[in-house]
Order: sequence, then C-alpha cells, then structure tokens
Amino acid sequence: MAEHEHVRVAVVGSGFGGLGAAVRLRREGVTDFVVLERADSVGGTWRDNSYPGCACDVPSHLYSFSFAPHPDWPRTFSGQEHIRAYLEHVTDVFRLRPHIRLNSEVKRMTWDGEKLRWDIETASGSLSADLVVSATGPLSDPKIPDIPGLDSFPGKVFHSARWDHDYDLRGKRVAMVGTGASAIQIVPAIQPLARNVTLFQRTPPWVMPRMDRAISGAERWLHRQLPFTGQVRRGLLWGIRELQVQAFTKRPNELGAVEQLAKRNMARAIKDPALRAKLTPDYRIGCKRILLSSTYYPALAQPNVDVVASGLSRVEGSTLVAADGTEAQVDAIVFGTGFHVTDMPIADRVVGADGRTLAEAWKGGMEALRGASAAGFPNWMSVIGSNTGLGNSSMILMIESQLNYLADFVRQLDVLGGRAALDARPAAVAAWNHRVQERMKRTVWNTGGCTSWYLDANGRNTTIWPGTTTEFRRATRRVDLAEYEVLRPSVQASAVADESAEAAV
Repeated sequence: MAEHEHVRVAVVGSGFGGLGAAVRLRREGVTDFVVLERADSVGGTWRDNSYPGCACDVPSHLYSFSFAPHPDWPRTFSGQEHIRAYLEHVTDVFRLRPHIRLNSEVKRMTWDGEKLRWDIETASGSLSADLVVSATGPLSDPKIPDIPGLDSFPGKVFHSARWDHDYDLRGKRVAMVGTGASAIQIVPAIQPLARNVTLFQRTPPWVMPRMDRAISGAERWLHRQLPFTGQVRRGLLWGIRELQVQAFTKRPNELGAVEQLAKRNMARAIKDPALRAKLTPDYRIGCKRILLSSTYYPALAQPNVDVVASGLSRVEGSTLVAADGTEAQVDAIVFGTGFHVTDMPIADRVVGADGRTLAEAWKGGMEALRGASAAGFPNWMSVIGSNTGLGNSSMILMIESQLNYLADFVRQLDVLGGRAALDARPAAVAAWNHRVQERMKRTVWNTGGCTSWYLDANGRNTTIWPGTTTEFRRATRRVDLAEYEVLRPSVQASAVADESAEAAV
C-alpha cells in the first residue's frame, strides 16, 4: 500500500458484504476504491469458520448473490468449503483482486472535518478515503466468556471460529461449550472420533430436521443451460420465507405447531426421557435462531456423549465445573460461544466528527439510519449494520438491499458536486430506530421468553430486522437527503486543497 494513498472509497472486510460492495461500486463506475482485509485471503466468516461439519443453514441457491448465480452448488445446503470457493470465484470473475489489500487490518479511522475525509491506519500502512464502507460483519470476532481458572487449564483451548486443525481430537476427552449453530454441527462431527464429548448446555436450542441432499447432475445441467430455472428456484425459496415472517413478527403464538414438529424430531432420536427433558427448551421457538440438523440429536444419544444442562462455571486444572456442580475431566475445550455482535470491536476504532468513537456513541445501543448511517460519522456506512439481521432467511438479500443504498449514496454525492459529505441527522436516526423498536415489541425475538445474542447489554434488540426482506428493500431503495446534513469543507481547507492542486500542475 502506498504511503498516504487517497481513494474515493475504502471498504473494510472481504466477506459477502465487502465483496458485494466492491462489485456494486464497479457497476456504478467507481474504480478508485480499496478493500481492506485483515487476513491473508478473502471470505470473511466463511474463511474463519472451518470447523468440522461447518455448513450453511440457508439453501444454497438463496445464499448467493443475485448478480452472481451459481448453477453448480453440490448440495441444497452448502458446506463451508463450497461457499468459500464461491467467494473466491466472485473475486476473480468481477476482477476485484487488484483492489484488495490483504493483511491490512484497520487499526483506527478518524474523520477529518476540515478535509472531509477519513484518515485510516492499517497494519500495512496509512491511507485516506472520502467514503468508508464498513463490512466487517457481526460474526467476525469470537467471544470467549471469562471463566475463572481457564488460564490454568493444561489442555487445548480454542473457539469454533479459530479451529486448531493441528490438534487431533481422536481419543480425547472434549468439552463443547455452547449450543448454538456451530456447536450442533461440531458435536456430530467429532463424536465418532473423541473418547468422550461433554456438552455444556446453558440453554437448549430448538432443532428442526435439516432437509439436505445432493443436487443431481441433471438439476445442475438444467440450471446451466436454462439460467431462468435457477432464478425460479431462488424465487420459490425466497417466497416461502417471506410468507413465514408474519409468524415471527406479528403472530408468535402461531409457532406452537412448529414446536410440535421440533419435539417429534427430538423424540425420534432421543429415547431417554431424562435426556429429552434436558434438551427441551422452555421458550417459544424462534426466540433464538431455529437450528437445522438431522445428526445433532442422534449424536447426543451416543454412549460417549454427556449433556450437562448447565453452563460452565469454572475450571480447576483439567476439571471443568458447571454451575450446577457437575464435573468433567477433559483434555480439550472448544468454545462455541458466539461473537461480539452488539459490541463489535471495529466500533472502538472509528472516531467520528466530535472526537467520540463509534463505541462511545453506541454506549446505549447500536443505532443507524436504515441500518447504514450513524449520526456524527459522515460518509461512513455499514453493511449488515444495526437491525438488519434475519431470523429465518438469507442475509444476502439484506446485503444486496444495503448495496442499493450505498449506490444511491454515491450518486447523491456526485449530484452535490465538489467535496461534500453526508452526515445522518440525529433526529432521522432516532425516528428510524423508534419505528424499528416499536415494531420489535410484539415479535417472537422480544416476547418469546429467551435471552439471545440478538439482545445487547441493555436487553434491547439491535440486531434483527422486524419485517420482510421486501420491506427492507423498499426502505433502502434510495437515500433521502432530508435525513442527512450536507457538509462542505471549510474555506481554509479548500484554499489548502487549491494550493496543492496548483503545485501539482
């Protein structure tokens, strides 16, 4: 990276959000941009999560960009290796590699109000940008709980998103801490290898069968030869999920029938009444993300798996002690304890117009206009920002809607002409978030009787979108300039810029 390089747009992150932003910028005619990636390759969460059994719980044909359809998905629910390969493919097809700066973790970005630009410090050098697109994603920084005695544990410890492939689990006594989407994939994958698996379950999940199968060669041939068939398939998958949203957002009581299906799924594999009691949730299905697996319950029924219906409380040497006093001797601890979602570390590194960090501005909870713009942080946009998450469909749909908003944001700056910046008005941010939170009150995520990672430290749901993807697409179709303050550079800064331009000539 050239020292003091200046670009029109700096994109942070090279997962679905960052690569999608890069493609959209090129389609808008913007080629003066960089993608800053902290790792040594693209892929985001699908690069980081390489644990055994890692796969997506959204159908393949819906978990891909509409502008980059993939007719050759091998399974209806793709594995991590196939999704990562798809992202590498998108990077090559859209010629993004010249724009990507690998091993360039953002250390700090500071708004310069006089020059109307972001000054960015990275692990590979410094640069500035007129506009920043933060696409770090909510599932990028693992969270390991502060467990007393963990530092003195003599065995192996790692998070599911930082899997140690050099450590052989064969014949080991393994503790799996957590019962989220990663854990229910890991347990069936390691159960046949390990001597014993002890699952520390603070809260049981609702688990539905995973209707996964290989996609036949004939289907793939059809999608290659007649692309519209792939579009029809994607449309059907999308439509079904749009129809389901009402139950999550307006009529949670209708989800009782779905709970019965989940209980029957459990009963088929778990014959022990005591174990079934441990695994039966006491909250409404959908309050936490509904998990999909046809192998989780059968794995828990195996003789070398123990379920501790309590969270991990402390570690004493090689002994793990649960909150209910249950003890387990283990050789390795795998944490499937989620990520910093409502307290994303990138927020500590973004310094806005008034000198406050984004984390300080969001001390009372994340708030962004249409999930994108935070007040006091001009020309800064997030992809998969506050209240843009989904509980039952594909996040790629939400990402593409936010890319529409990004495209119009760039167009509006072009229309304004000269050096300009857009700063979301606090009143507009507050009004948007008030509407979102009012709609959130009757959703299953707020009324279902659970504590989930959707909620922040204040118990506020700042993660999920309380509506359909169609509604969100309408809300992000264009930028309303009335919701923004237009900033111009100071006279002094303009004079300095003019002198620099003359000197260059």
